Amino acid sequence: MAAAAASARGIFKHFGATHALSSVDFDAMPGEIHALVGENGAGKSTLVRIFGGVHRADRGEISLDGSPCRFGSPHDAIVAGIVTIPQELRLVPALSIAENLTLDGPPVRRLLGLSVIDRNAMRDRAREALAQLDFAPDPDTRVDRLSFAERQLVAIAKALRRRCRLLILDEPTAALESREIERLFAVLGRMKQQGVAIVYVSHRLDEVVALADRCTVLRDGRVAAHRERGAFAVADLVQAMTGRAETGVAIDTPVAGDVTLEDTGERPDAIRLRANEVLGLAGLLGSGADRVLRRLFGLETAGNDVRTRAGVVRLAHPTDAIRAGIGMVPGERRLGLVMNLSVRDNILLPNLDALTRGGRIDRAAGDRLVTGLMELLDIRPRDASLRAASLSGGNQQKVILAKWLARNVAVLLLDEPTQGVDVAAKAQIHALVRDFAKRGGAVLLSSSDLAELTRVCDSICTLHRGHVTARLDRTAGFDEARLHAAIGG
Repeated sequence: MAAAAASARGIFKHFGATHALSSVDFDAMPGEIHALVGENGAGKSTLVRIFGGVHRADRGEISLDGSPCRFGSPHDAIVAGIVTIPQELRLVPALSIAENLTLDGPPVRRLLGLSVIDRNAMRDRAREALAQLDFAPDPDTRVDRLSFAERQLVAIAKALRRRCRLLILDEPTAALESREIERLFAVLGRMKQQGVAIVYVSHRLDEVVALADRCTVLRDGRVAAHRERGAFAVADLVQAMTGRAETGVAIDTPVAGDVTLEDTGERPDAIRLRANEVLGLAGLLGSGADRVLRRLFGLETAGNDVRTRAGVVRLAHPTDAIRAGIGMVPGERRLGLVMNLSVRDNILLPNLDALTRGGRIDRAAGDRLVTGLMELLDIRPRDASLRAASLSGGNQQKVILAKWLARNVAVLLLDEPTQGVDVAAKAQIHALVRDFAKRGGAVLLSSSDLAELTRVCDSICTLHRGHVTARLDRTAGFDEARLHAAIGG
């Protein structure tokens, strides 16, 4: 048999008292897609970071093409042919698409005896790389002007420019719509034919079943199952990940209450939210769904007037939105957390006014609040002193949600709320969203996962080029096929 392109044998890794990995074996063969799945905190990210040179194993061995190796840094792994595309994209926001794609070696030309960057060649290389994903933006566009999904395509194109023997993708489709996912899968198919080994980390288990040649399931830092293609289905993976069968969210739609938040004046993307309602936003890339959430949280420079129960409010800054009882869970976790602060401090940060007694913060009350929310949302590990940066992506998402639940906001704006979250945590978040609405809250939920919208929402607004094109209600019936048709997918 051919040697594995990359393999791990007997890997152990602990962080303090937490055992992240215990005796883990894993390999990826040339020309195959090997899926790695598990709940948040199961050890997937730790194993990926060991392969990528970010962490060193406490015990065990990493091999490439059958030869043992040790990486002192991510650069060593890249030089060895291991390319990782993490959930948190490694792009320079202030640089253009072309500059980001050629950052590791921009093309140069001679001018008056000097070497200068050849910007025309740089643009050509960027267009060529992006063409593999059927993505054709202006290569001079600054990255910070792109949506998250567009930036993810740029990050994937950047990785594909490198010659690699092992490609690791961590939740690559979390913010992509169906057409972008199809493009990515086509690219992965071509890379397989070229002999590249691919490790595919995803919580979208239907994708894993459709795409993977093999699948390894981690649970509590150990290998819980290993399956060949054709020998696993979504239900099998859920059982191996959690030790229990998959459960859904029962939708008991309450009667919509009074209007809680609505746009004033005539707008093509006007939104009206009622108490006891979960309203979904669905649209293709560039539809404007993300901009609706941004302006309702005061992130548009021109400001935005909305009508709340307290009257008309101008949202010119996020502080205006927070005062009006609006909380937002952004699509990018780094925008919703202070990564160097603890879990406790992140949850309490927008709630300090409610915890202040006589000019002093009631720390005991704060601790009780944090402890209760960590239990409610199953935030792991149960250590409120840990830095937010040390948590897995799914647990970071729960911390962002916890800080708004602590504040008792009236409106929740959710942008891809279950992105990068495992099946059990997703069910928890869906249940919390439904419970929030049932208790009188209003939720505006934007998601690229149409199945999620049909599962959780009472009504769904579809957008196209900044215009609301339809509103579908659960009482009249909606499904993914109708949504695809309404958004032009």
